Amino acid sequence: MTKLELTITAISALALGRRKPGDSVSEVENYIPGSVLRGAIASQILQLSGRHSVNLAENGGDFLNLFLDESAAVFGNAYPAVTKIDDKLTAVNNQIKVLPATAVSSKTNPGFKTDKGHGVFDTLIDAFCAAAYNQPYQPSDSRAIVQGTNPQVETYSSFYSLINNNYYSHNASSRFLTRVGINRRRATSEEEILYSIQVLNESFLKNIKTDEWDNFVFRGFVGVDNESLAEKLQEFIQINSDKFRIGGSISRGLGKVKIAVSQGKASCLNLQSQIDNFNQALRNRWQLWSIFGKCENDLLSDRTYFTLDLQSDAILSENWQRTTVISADMLKDVANIDDESLEMHLAYSSYDYRSGWNSAWGLMKDVELVTNKGSVYLFSTSKPEKWYAVLKKLSEKGIGDRTCEGFGQVEVCNEFHQVFRENGK
Repeated sequence: MTKLELTITAISALALGRRKPGDSVSEVENYIPGSVLRGAIASQILQLSGRHSVNLAENGGDFLNLFLDESAAVFGNAYPAVTKIDDKLTAVNNQIKVLPATAVSSKTNPGFKTDKGHGVFDTLIDAFCAAAYNQPYQPSDSRAIVQGTNPQVETYSSFYSLINNNYYSHNASSRFLTRVGINRRRATSEEEILYSIQVLNESFLKNIKTDEWDNFVFRGFVGVDNESLAEKLQEFIQINSDKFRIGGSISRGLGKVKIAVSQGKASCLNLQSQIDNFNQALRNRWQLWSIFGKCENDLLSDRTYFTLDLQSDAILSENWQRTTVISADMLKDVANIDDESLEMHLAYSSYDYRSGWNSAWGLMKDVELVTNKGSVYLFSTSKPEKWYAVLKKLSEKGIGDRTCEGFGQVEVCNEFHQVFRENGK
């Protein structure tokens, strides 16, 4: 799969509303959903059909392959790339990820150490070892213990990037725009109609001393199976980089963005190396827990462990019913692999509901039960050679329904699982 990396610069405020079923309040997303990005690019391809050399809608061929085929392109979520480095906000070029649900931080001083917090660490491996040795496990903030303050920790969720072995959190700021309704007959303001739209800010204060502002940046990707089609899509985006509009209220001047595209860089570690590193960290930690005695069952003997970490919300189903857990049977069905040794050990997940608006049909999308991004599932198998290729495909294509819209994106063995309490970042 050819991966195109997208850098989306906000020129005007973005109205990316999300309304929960049964709720009258519309909240704004703090990222650009893949479904919104997919719709914006598809709309431009159709509008600009035949106007220049790159015509992806001619005879429906390329457009069909990109958006409607079984191997349609995967449009991932675009996460905010702005973070604070050395007390200055700046946009980074590094990959933006979602912290696993097993990450925790101080209840009173949460955040990475680079954000002046007490640090963030992961609990997955320690929780697994504690359960195997029949020991209670209650993580705590070691820095708070030294200071004599509240040592309690709680789940810490954030977008993050890894820069020079330091972790930085990312977020997008928002504001409310107040608008007045317009009387269509008189073309004047309508009495008693006043409403507010929550939007993502298009700019941020880069340097408070010089009053220097810069545009907000989001980073996402598009995965295309066909290399030549990926090159056509890349050329189309480059030619029309300043013509895209995303989100709602476009006719009111919102949603203007500029998209830069480049070929994705190959990862320095292949998937098998990521799994090997995770297993080495697990074995090292297992040895530390051995001070509590001998474990009744040697869970590491001839077993290879791996995690699936959701990097976006997922729409999962098993036996025709919605679920929030990727079970071993479900994973075998998805992969079409017969492996009786596959076992799921731990699952950390939560759920929410998602809907949306389909501009092409002019209809509301179905309300979906989704498993929240950041969810973590720990598996083990005695036949890892069967799974390497499958896991690589899952990390590219995703798992569950509507993966072409950015749902179900997964990472195998997120590196943050190797950040333990004593070396919190």
